[in-house]
Amino acid sequence: MKNDKSIDRTRRHLLKGTAASSVLLGLGGGFLFQPVAEAMEQALPKVDLRTGTGTWVPTTCQGCTSWCAKQVYIMDGRATKVRGNPHSKIHDTSSCPRQHLGLQMVYDPDRLRVPMMRTNPKKGRGEDPKFVPISWDKAMEMLADQILALRSKNESHKYALLRGRYSLVNDLLYKQMTNLIGSPNNISHSAICAESHKMGPYFQDGNWGYNQYDVKHTKYILSFGADPIASNRQVSHYSSEWGNTLDRAKVVVVDPRLSASAAKAHLWVPVETGQDAALALAIAHEAMVAGLWHKPFVGDFKDGKNRFKAGQQVDASQFEARHTHGLVEWWNLELNRCSADWAAEITSIDADTIRTIARDMGAAAPAIQVWTSRGPTMQVRGSYTSLACHALNGLFGAIDSQGGLFPYNKAPLNKSFPSAKPYLDDVAKAGVKQEKIDQRGRLGFPALKKGKSGGGVVTDNVANAINAGDPYDIEVMLAYFNNFVYSAPETQRWEQALSKVKFIAHVTTNVSEFSWFSDLLLPANHHMFEKWGVLSAAGNGHSHVSIQRPSIQRLYDTRQDETEVPYLLAKKLAEKGFDAPWRYINEQILDPETGKPAADEAQFAEIAVKYVTAPLWQQDASKYGDKLSGWQEFVEKGVWNSKPYPYQARWGKFKTATGQFEFYSETLKKALAGHAEKHGVSVDEVMAASEYAVSGEKAFVPHYEAPVRVGDAEQFPLLLVDQKSRLNHEGRSANTTWAHAFNDVNPGDVAGQDSAKINPVDARKLGLKDGDRIRLVSDVGSIECVARLWEGVRPGSVAKCFGHGHYAYGRVAAEVFGKKPRGGNNNDIIPSRFDRLSGASAYYGHIRIRIEKA
Repeated sequence: MKNDKSIDRTRRHLLKGTAASSVLLGLGGGFLFQPVAEAMEQALPKVDLRTGTGTWVPTTCQGCTSWCAKQVYIMDGRATKVRGNPHSKIHDTSSCPRQHLGLQMVYDPDRLRVPMMRTNPKKGRGEDPKFVPISWDKAMEMLADQILALRSKNESHKYALLRGRYSLVNDLLYKQMTNLIGSPNNISHSAICAESHKMGPYFQDGNWGYNQYDVKHTKYILSFGADPIASNRQVSHYSSEWGNTLDRAKVVVVDPRLSASAAKAHLWVPVETGQDAALALAIAHEAMVAGLWHKPFVGDFKDGKNRFKAGQQVDASQFEARHTHGLVEWWNLELNRCSADWAAEITSIDADTIRTIARDMGAAAPAIQVWTSRGPTMQVRGSYTSLACHALNGLFGAIDSQGGLFPYNKAPLNKSFPSAKPYLDDVAKAGVKQEKIDQRGRLGFPALKKGKSGGGVVTDNVANAINAGDPYDIEVMLAYFNNFVYSAPETQRWEQALSKVKFIAHVTTNVSEFSWFSDLLLPANHHMFEKWGVLSAAGNGHSHVSIQRPSIQRLYDTRQDETEVPYLLAKKLAEKGFDAPWRYINEQILDPETGKPAADEAQFAEIAVKYVTAPLWQQDASKYGDKLSGWQEFVEKGVWNSKPYPYQARWGKFKTATGQFEFYSETLKKALAGHAEKHGVSVDEVMAASEYAVSGEKAFVPHYEAPVRVGDAEQFPLLLVDQKSRLNHEGRSANTTWAHAFNDVNPGDVAGQDSAKINPVDARKLGLKDGDRIRLVSDVGSIECVARLWEGVRPGSVAKCFGHGHYAYGRVAAEVFGKKPRGGNNNDIIPSRFDRLSGASAYYGHIRIRIEKA
């Protein structure tokens, strides 16, 4: 690097401010609710010195994708504290900070308490919806009438179900009910979550899913953008074990900002956002030139002589592979040129640092693990970054090895309810055959989930499709546990799209930005304290299935989103003459113990969980893990644990086209060829339509693609690095005072303040001082926040925490509810772009910005 770009990567001192949290007490807005602190005080037991007199009740936290099993301490009918469930073999009683935020969330005085109906027909960010309370019966009648009106016109496909976070009982509302109504449009949030992250694992070892990491036995961790102790899967387990891991393993974190994990790592590598693939490829190149690949897994040259030399081709017939396919082809097509010196020119990371990483990984193999995350992969060309990073796990033999990584263990569940196809009438049969609204499977949207053209979802493209009326308009929408108007890139598109939809019903705990554009609000139970549900997770060599169950009496006139709402809707539809959903529910979703249908919606919620989990407690599941005596034991423990993952379980039988770990991916080649054939074009034309620069055989191997940037480099000279807060409860914690008061748990951030972290090198050039009010401007919008000068961000980059900038959700989340946001929403300035091979939205790498003084 040049001198003005240098960073002290060993520095651990984080500059902290002293902004007073008292600013959070200035709550505004028109709703007559008690302050949060007073409500929390009233929720505590009257006799606060009694100990050991309450009850621990199991549940599951959905504050992030860890889905940790929890126990809630109940005293006098009130939830007072939360801990990890000691029955979990993943994390035991360990936890992360997010669990505690649930207490403020459930007792949030700004929660939606009753169904509400919009009375202002105008929709827009500045338009007051003028919601008025109505009954649940009236609410279901309104929704049913809208659905029936579509069906009467043979336009049932113009109904859409939008799903945010979910539990494993989601199949009824998400798929079966949507199909019964007659629509193909069950749209998941997955593509704004982490779909591109899965591309490497699936197209190289056949795992369309996430991995667990054997940190207890590893010797080396290389993390590309992942922040395991703050915002990755199984934060509870990794946080509790990280100190021990640092004692026995070397940890290297590649990230443009000094994350919580990077601050504790042995080495921080501040790569430029979008250039992770170049670094990964160079590590592979140097390891192969030095002969450091793990031969028991990968294979070796037949005569034992290493022929990998920089810039030279290799005869593939001289290499004998073991559990891998296409290593030599990968070298010949791409890797032979990807030296450390080549990568240093692209990444500004010193070549010797790259060679040291390669040598250290080779020495530690196979007990190494390479993590990837949203940051490197949720980019316009992120699929190949996923492939490049994950290829290192194959090269060093980490796949299914002790100290390496492996997929989730099998947990026997009924993951879907019985098919509703026999209940579909002619209207529904015609409707479900229509093209999906997100345009998945079109030439420019391969969305190759599990290798199938159009197999994945393109969540964020729903807004574009609605705005364009292509393939048709959406007239009726039901959404739950989501806030796409806030959480999707270039939020203005979603505001425009939802303004066009005739009728929107939103199931939610709080009046969010999505609610602001809705016509009907349906108050939801809080997932952690008031709901029946079930989730699965993995870590520490185990998978577990954990329950959600009501631990307190529901506080308001709320219903459970995935069970009670579809039950009530089906009942209302039947009253109005369309009884297919009602017959389906009462004939197909029966109590596994009694064989009878539910008597009411509350009982149905429990029956749905019993149905999904029956293989664990009604049958003998000891082949896979714990043996439970019955439903009651499962409810009381709250957790079923799998057996430990067997090392090397998939060696020689990977679910790929060759049955091997594929450096040259025949699986991807087949998928791309299938998509090309579907559209009558070549694979090269598919790649061009998907915004990739590659052509020919290189499309089937991990390779370097220059990152796409949006905006002129002179006009927008800086790159935005979006990050997730350790207190971001899936975007739902913004109305808790704790999330703001303890915001400084995020390295570089200040309590009670929305900050943009800027390297002092850049700040000097711009004439900025710490604490200046600034405006971040991109090609699509602008937001205001406070400048925070911090050496923990790479020069040329600006890091800002996601979670601020709400103008709705509550009086803590917004500065003036419904009118003025508190801070800035990163997504307002993130242009909407896609990694089209996966369908994932791009949140990183492409966002050029400039800074102005506000």
